[in-house]
Amino acid sequence: MPELRVTLYSSSFCGACSSTRETLARIAPLLGERVAWNEINVADDPAASEAAGITATPTVVITGADGIERMRAAGVPTAEHVLRALAAALP
Repeated sequence: MPELRVTLYSSSFCGACSSTRETLARIAPLLGERVAWNEINVADDPAASEAAGITATPTVVITGADGIERMRAAGVPTAEHVLRALAAALP
């Protein structure tokens, strides 16, 4: 079972979302099964986006296995930023 979940909230015509998606794709292999990766397109699932309080895309949200949010960042994060946030959030 993954220890953390990373969710990218994106939109279809968002260049910054593509950059964020590429950053997360580079990081994912480093963490193996410890992290579950998910993407939600705000236009495809507005209810989930609204429930999560998403006001901008891209937004990356890291939650623990307990469902508690550990980190949230809007805009394009660097790989270092995401890795530091994941390291801080891991039990």
